[in-house]
Amino acid sequence: MTAISEIPVKTITNEDASLGDYAGKVALVVNVASQCGLTGQYEGLEKLYADYRDKGLVVLGFPANDFAGQEPGTNEEIAEFCQTKFAIDFPMFAKIVVSGEGKHPLYQALTEAMPSAQNDKEGFRERLRGFGMTPNPDPEVLWNFEKFLVGKDGSVIGRFAPTTSPDDPALVGAIETALAS
Repeated sequence: MTAISEIPVKTITNEDASLGDYAGKVALVVNVASQCGLTGQYEGLEKLYADYRDKGLVVLGFPANDFAGQEPGTNEEIAEFCQTKFAIDFPMFAKIVVSGEGKHPLYQALTEAMPSAQNDKEGFRERLRGFGMTPNPDPEVLWNFEKFLVGKDGSVIGRFAPTTSPDDPALVGAIETALAS
């Protein structure tokens, strides 16, 4: 177990939890939002979870309203959206702050452990600038649907840019490697 595993979080139904509840599993921690151009990734995350959960993967969704107000709902509204729109079965957690002031300790630990994302983060930064936005610098989370891969031992072993789709070969390969270890 690592310190990350011991950080308290709340489920979307307000129950106490931690990543330690998933000890021995590979976890994909994703900050999610229901009104984002990347919201369609929920479908791919659910498929990834369905395909690999029996092999030891758990997808963990953490709603955040940090980026352009794209997750304005309450925990109850988010849970209903996830269920009715995408039939989400993977664990969802209470809305938290993942970037900047007030950042949840879980995301503080994740970004300290893995300060930079791989894949197309620079391309996505340019897209944000094109929309007149100032993207967060590393180690901050860049946008919704950034993904942290946590190994069976609770250590952070990967970080993927928001535009990395759940079926991206780099992400799937990293998951398969982690599951095999």
